[in-house]
Amino acid sequence: MSVIDFDDFLAVDVRVGTVLRAEIFHEVKRPAIKLWVEFGGAIGVKKSSAQITDLYTPETLVGRQVLAVVNFPPKQIANFMSEVLVLGLHDEAGRVVLVGPQSAVPNGQRLH
Repeated sequence: MSVIDFDDFLAVDVRVGTVLRAEIFHEVKRPAIKLWVEFGGAIGVKKSSAQITDLYTPETLVGRQVLAVVNFPPKQIANFMSEVLVLGLHDEAGRVVLVGPQSAVPNGQRLH
């Protein structure tokens, strides 16, 4: 484990947003879902591609709040521009479990 200082932590902008839309990403080799996430305020709606098909379907994602890094540069994935990195953890079977608040919070709140 490497040690960082507090300024390094502050450089990573992690915000909460609500999934507005989700659809299977057919154009990629590894199964993934395209997400449109509303962060509110100046950030607005951002897109993300997430390899989360083991535990989630598009229908189960709409309305769910997730945490995402919003200040990475956009990344082209096939024909889709991913603008944020949605965060998750691997369970014991290696499946990605999304990270989000346990209770509803306002979109755009920054992780502290």
